[in-house]
Amino acid sequence: MSIILDGNRVRDRILRDLGPRVAALAAASRPPGLAVVLVGNDTGSQIYVRNKVKACAELGIASHSLTPPANIATEELLAIVEGLNQRPDIDGILVQLPLPPQVDSRRVLLAVAPQKDVDGFHPMNVGNLVAGRPGPRPCTPSGIMELLKQYQIPVAGKRAVVVGRSDIVGKPMAVLLLHANATVTICHSRTADLPGVCREGEILVAAMGRPAMLTADYIRPGAVVVDVGMNRITDRAEAARIFRNSPERLATLERKGSVLVGDVDPLDMQAKASAYTPVPGGVGPLTIAMLMANTVNAAEAACRIMEESC
Repeated sequence: MSIILDGNRVRDRILRDLGPRVAALAAASRPPGLAVVLVGNDTGSQIYVRNKVKACAELGIASHSLTPPANIATEELLAIVEGLNQRPDIDGILVQLPLPPQVDSRRVLLAVAPQKDVDGFHPMNVGNLVAGRPGPRPCTPSGIMELLKQYQIPVAGKRAVVVGRSDIVGKPMAVLLLHANATVTICHSRTADLPGVCREGEILVAAMGRPAMLTADYIRPGAVVVDVGMNRITDRAEAARIFRNSPERLATLERKGSVLVGDVDPLDMQAKASAYTPVPGGVGPLTIAMLMANTVNAAEAACRIMEESC
């Protein structure tokens, strides 16, 4: 029987371990501070930000939400980021993506001070990741590594296949697996014989944003499957096909107007994997947990610098 890799359980453990560190910082000077910049009214982004603010409140991190209008210009947003860079009470800055089309997202992300880049997107932090040097790591990939660690899933010496080459998940995921001594293959839309390559993976990470794309033909029997996808299905026929007419999932669709599915066919994954992450409840909770961890790490680093300068 397959093991369900419960992201909620691992998230709770991560946050529990962070609690005393947050309390120590608050007692020494001030609690860690996280600024979240949410531009416009994207519903999905609003939900993500709300969850991040909630996690901060529960942990004792001071959260600061900034909500510039959707028509903001790049220069105006850069000024906001620079203001946050200068604030000593802000340890982490998160600019919620996607940004509106008139905003130069690359310039804005580059403007975040590397030591406050709790997403791990700044080129300096990407370089530290590749070189194996200390620094904030992208939240989703680092959360996946923590999940594998907590479930005592061996990585060293294993063949790992990552499907997806985004800067946010695919590339840093491959680097982290490589640092853990896995033999790593990165796949993408132009990979020849994609099913065959995926079947080589003893660890298979799916992160390409296409609902239920990886079917049984892509999964090595007994593989550990990590499904990063969070795709919202609104079409009843599509949901019925993917979930094989599951009354529970179709009832969710009727009640909420949509149902979530990952990048891997859920029933095929359950049938062939030795362990897998469910959607929802797998990778998603870990992303926010690692954001909190990055914020606490940044606050501790800032505290050390302050002590050394006195």
